[in-house]
Order: sequence, then structure tokens, then C-alpha cells
Amino acid sequence: MKQYRIAEKEIGYYPMGMTKTEGGIHFSVAAKGKELRLLFFHEDENQPFCTFLFPEKNKRGEVFSATILGDDFTGIYYCYEIDGRLFSDPYGRAFTDKENWGDLEGADQISKSPAVSDLFDWGDDRRPLIPYENSVIYRIHTRGFSMHSSSGTRNKGTFRGIEEKIPYLKDLGITTVELMPVYEFCEVILPEVVQGNPYGVDKPTGKLNYWGYTSGYYFAPKASYASGDKKDPAGELKSLVRALHKEGIEIITELYFTGKESPSFVLDVVRFWAEEFHLDGIHLVGYPPLDVIGRDPYLAGLKLWADSWGDIPLNQPKYLAEYNDSFQTDMRRVLKGDEEQMMNLVFRTRNNPSDRGMIHYMANTNGFTMMDLVSYDTKHNEANGEFNQDGNSYNYSWNCGSEGPTRKKKVVGLRKRQLRNAFLLLLLSQGTPLILAGDEFGNSQSGNNNAYCQDNETSWLNWNLLKTNRDLFEFVKSVIAFRKAHPVFHRREEAKNRDYLACGFPDVSYHGVKPWYPEYENFRRQLGILYWGDYAKKEDGTSDNHFYVAYNMHWEPHTFDLPNLPKKQQWHVVFHTHKLEENGKYEEGKEPVLEEKSILIPPRTIVVLMGRAD
Repeated sequence: MKQYRIAEKEIGYYPMGMTKTEGGIHFSVAAKGKELRLLFFHEDENQPFCTFLFPEKNKRGEVFSATILGDDFTGIYYCYEIDGRLFSDPYGRAFTDKENWGDLEGADQISKSPAVSDLFDWGDDRRPLIPYENSVIYRIHTRGFSMHSSSGTRNKGTFRGIEEKIPYLKDLGITTVELMPVYEFCEVILPEVVQGNPYGVDKPTGKLNYWGYTSGYYFAPKASYASGDKKDPAGELKSLVRALHKEGIEIITELYFTGKESPSFVLDVVRFWAEEFHLDGIHLVGYPPLDVIGRDPYLAGLKLWADSWGDIPLNQPKYLAEYNDSFQTDMRRVLKGDEEQMMNLVFRTRNNPSDRGMIHYMANTNGFTMMDLVSYDTKHNEANGEFNQDGNSYNYSWNCGSEGPTRKKKVVGLRKRQLRNAFLLLLLSQGTPLILAGDEFGNSQSGNNNAYCQDNETSWLNWNLLKTNRDLFEFVKSVIAFRKAHPVFHRREEAKNRDYLACGFPDVSYHGVKPWYPEYENFRRQLGILYWGDYAKKEDGTSDNHFYVAYNMHWEPHTFDLPNLPKKQQWHVVFHTHKLEENGKYEEGKEPVLEEKSILIPPRTIVVLMGRAD
């Protein structure tokens, strides 16, 4: 029979949580109260078989500590009791009764943690260390990514489901996966107050927090995101990280904080996820103590994303990045053809500070998907049960002439053109582009722009659309490959808009319908951007091509006179979003040559021209 006893003497300080020591396990936990007990349980049993009272002499402030001596802790689970009240270990690495997603009955139960963690063989795992300028991010909800019956995965809605889709991610061309929260959050929504309940007991509302933006057990991966009967969420997440790294793909996850956590606790959480799971970065959302995290020397070099880093001093090489809706708001207005947007187009395509990354997107979880952006004028959130009062009313969307699904050929054709325009706006801008999973094949949420509680086909990716909208997927794939091949569109430093190489041309310059005369009046909706290739070197050391991108976001056609190229070079059409039969793009080496010195750009169209000698 296994024997356990509490050590009589404590030596030194230990980190919070559970620490393996010689001869046993050390437990440290913060709690407000007088008497703290550690309770040991056998698996699947609700009554403790062993209880330990933490010695008062080991207490430091509100932190209780004790070392439990024993030879074998296999099959042992534990929780704490403070002055008669049970609670789970905030630093627990795993928890019981969390295996089933949306378990309403077990939502308010006290969960126990195993006293032994399984080892994981990382092999020769290495972080890819991809610079921001070379990154293309793909944002995933672990459950929704593969839960739909059309996903073709064996392990639907799990970490393994994502791992099964790695060949798809490679084919698309993304370099970095961002996961929405995957720590052990409580997806069952419990009301703070239940009116008319004489016992004051909170009961589940029946709604689920599908997104996961709530507090939880921050040191444990979500058990319901693991597959099989014997859940191993930590092992499966580590396997996913290792598999992505093997293919040269980074992985970053979100951590949401309420602002009630102590800065030291948040710092422990961020360090833990970075180290324990070999993550390439952390996206900090909610109300984290950014000043503490941004200055932490242990996290230096790890990609850290936040809405804004304020006045925190930033360094080279850059690893802190700003992640907010500013690009989305401005570029959606550009796409829609709003007034006074040409200066925003200039700023957003060029914004790329030398001391921080800039994460850019046209669509994200909170808001319309890319397809809904061109299919709906207003939000349609009635299914959320809040009378369509929730969600952002400022989406800067346009339905192209018909609200929601339609078979009108003109509307469908215009939507496809606008989607191609949107992806060019995103992927030809400096900084780091982010694609919301499913946008590359036209995923829709039926106009719901706040699907936080929709654990159903509203939020799950419908992979049948990959076949239906294969043309969109192929277009996005080709633009990603084009961006990677041409460094003028993803430079390390921000363009200066001047000639500092004495080559006769600025690194980037702006033009109206006449070369070298940009027009920024409020009614203008057309702009040309010239990228001079001598300022960007390809991997083989040669200069990039010269490019001219003509943006006509007006509902009327405009003729653009083109800047001159060096002798023997001509302008070739690479992308032309109005060309439906060509799917907006031309194959490499088969780009048509412009014989004239001007080009008529149809309404709501972007054309990308490349200078090349035939």
C-alpha cells in the first residue's frame, strides 16, 4: 500500500503549483484563510483517502507550502480545502470532469488535478523563428476548424484535427497558425445572479462561450480539445506544435485575462505556455499587465502580440507586435469606396515600423467574415438571443446589391471581384497579414458578426465551400506565393518614399491617373503605387522587379497613365481582379504585355503590373 507523509522541514523557496522534489512533491498555493488542507483522491473517487494540513510555519504571506513525501504518486489526484471550502489548484496542469465539451451538469463542480504529469519526447524540435515580414498568419478556432462533417478529419474539433490539416496549411502557404484560447476555460456560461432563486445557486443558462474569452485554469490545455477516450490534451497540443515546427510553421495562442489576476500570476502563465509547449508566441487579450510582460527578460525574443504596447521601449530585433482593428477599419472603407480614403490607403499599405510588428487583417473573429463583408449591409445576430442588439454595428460592409445569399449573376460576380480586391489589399500591404480560417474559400456565418455563443454550423467551417469556391482559394494561394516571391511587398523596414540609393526613383511613390501626381481630394477613389525593385533583394541577392499597383475603388472606370520603366522593360499584367475568366490572375511567364502607356481600369478593380524585359 502506498504511504505518504508531510515533510517536517522545508528548505528554500519553490514556484507556485506542483514541483517534483527528491523523495516527493512540493505543493505551493495562494489562498485567503487560516487552515489549508491538501486532499488526495484515487481516480474516479469523490472521497479523499488522505488529507494533509499545511504547517503554519511554512506560510509566507498568503502562500501555503508543503512537501509530501512518497515513492509513487501514479493515479493520485488532488485539490485543496481552505476553512472548509474546496477549490482546485490554479496552477494545475490538468483537471478531471472537463473531458466533455459543453457539459452543463459538471460546470460548477470542483475539479481535481493529477499529481503526476506525463513526459513528452520533443525530439529535435526547434522554433522556426520566422521574421514578421516573412510571416502569413492563419487564425483558427480549434473546435470549429474541423468539427463540421465536411472537414474530412478523423478527430473532429480537436488538436489532432488541426494536425490532420497541416498538408492543407502548407498548400495554402501560411507560415504561422494562431489558435484562439486553448487553456481550460469554462465554456458553460453561468450567470452571476439568478433572479428569483432563493438559494442563490447559479445554474447554466444553456448558452456556451464558444470563443473562450473568459477566465479559467490557465496552466492546463483544454481537455475537450483532445481526442479519444483517454484524454491527453497536453500531449496532443505538444504533438501539434512539434508537427507544425517540423513543417516550418509557427504556432501562437491567445491568452485572455480579466484584469483581476495579479501581474505575477499572469507572468507565470505566459512563461509557462512559452516554455512548456514550445510556442512561438503569445497573443495577449483582455486586460493583461503589458508593462510587466513586455519588459520581462525571459520573454525577450518571443513573439508577443497585444492591442498596443503604449510607451514600452521596443527593441531590435522586433518581437512585440500590435494587433488591432485599425487596418481592418480603414481598408474596409477603401474597399467599399467611401470618401476620403486615399490617404488611409497610402498609410495602411506602407505602415511597417522598424521597432515593432504590425498584424493586419480584413476580417477577424469579432465581426463579419470576408464573405459576409461583401454579402451583408447589416448584422444578423438574432440567433444569439439578444434581439440583434449585440455585435458591432460599424462593419463598413456592402452587400453588392442584394442582402445575403443570391443567385443574381451580377451580384455574385461583383462579390467575387470584391473578395479578390480585399485579399490584394491585405496581402500586398507591408507588415504581417492575417487570414481568418475559412475566408480563403468563402466561409460565411450568415451575417452573424458576433458568433460568440454559436457552437454549430454558424461558426464551424464548412469545408464543402472549398470545392464550391475553389477559384477564390486558388486566387488567395497565388497571392500568398506572389507576396513571398517579391520582397518589395514585405520589407523589413518601412519605405521612406525617397531616393536614398541615388537610382533615380524612390523606394515607393504615389500616383494619380497621371504619373507622379497623386490626388487626395475627398472625392478621389483611385491611386497608383510604384514599388522600385532595387530597394529589395531576393534570396539569390538580385534586385526585385518593379511593380505598379493601380487601385480603382470607384464605381466608374478610370484611365491610368503609367510611369516609365528602364529601357527594354515593359509592363506585364500579373493580377487584374475584373478578369473573371482568368480568375483575376495570370500564370507566371504568361502575363500579357501592355503595349500602350496607359491602362483603363474598370470599376472596383485592382491591377498589379510587373516590369520585366521579354
